[in-house]
Amino acid sequence: MFEGFSHRRITTGEVEINCVVGGSGPALLLLHGYPQCLEQWALVAERLTDDFTVVCADLRGYGQSSKPHDDSGETYSFRNMAADQLELMTALGFERFAVAGHDRGGRVAHRMALDAPDRVRALIPCDLVPTWAMYHGVDRARAARYWQWYFLPLPEPFPERMIGGDPDYYFENCLVVNGGVSIDEGYDAEMLAAYRRAWRDPAMIHASCSDYRAGATVDLEHDEADLDAKVACPTLAIWGGDGLLKNLFDIEAEWAKRCSEVRGIAAPGGHFFPEQHPQFTADALRDFLT
Repeated sequence: MFEGFSHRRITTGEVEINCVVGGSGPALLLLHGYPQCLEQWALVAERLTDDFTVVCADLRGYGQSSKPHDDSGETYSFRNMAADQLELMTALGFERFAVAGHDRGGRVAHRMALDAPDRVRALIPCDLVPTWAMYHGVDRARAARYWQWYFLPLPEPFPERMIGGDPDYYFENCLVVNGGVSIDEGYDAEMLAAYRRAWRDPAMIHASCSDYRAGATVDLEHDEADLDAKVACPTLAIWGGDGLLKNLFDIEAEWAKRCSEVRGIAAPGGHFFPEQHPQFTADALRDFLT
């Protein structure tokens, strides 16, 4: 994967962020979701290098980026993870760029667009609604579907121990249930091998739980302070047309509450459409950004 890309490791404050860079043209940052790493975007990135300088990065705590232990409850806040990526792009020489993020990466991208509106020229959240909506629009169906939002924030070490007993079983179940297809059908073998290497690391398991702990606490505090603020840049919300999120939320309407200029489109497939439908995803990003 990532043939022709350069592999970089950039120090950003307290952590090092792992990334790959390839192509030429305007900068486009691609951020992965849970429980993946930057390899999620490999099949999309290779289709965009003629039009963009593509940066795929591991979030702190994921993939090959640093995984500090969370002693404060804020180590894995979206604000901190967004700051990492802003510093990364500065170090790579990009003061202004577009950002697409899937799942947790989309939440980091949303926070980045709020905290640094002068840096983000376009926002593309992929199959998510804002964190505030996830926690404040809860009903029985949503709580049952998104049980991980209540399991993962439980105090350390309970979820870490439960997941660590068989991480492949736990995380592959996430991919199958949310993706709607089997492991062999839905995921490139090399990509899946990268995922497994990453999520078998106990430090990644802790970091991902800490990510969700921050999501249920400090991130909501940050969101509440910004309820009247809107993302200024153009926003494209993409969701899985065969996924479950669209049945539980009006995704475009939720983003319209938080962004000044929004349009939405449905992708083929479920939650993990970037892996399963990379050509559609690449074309959607290109059409929006050019």
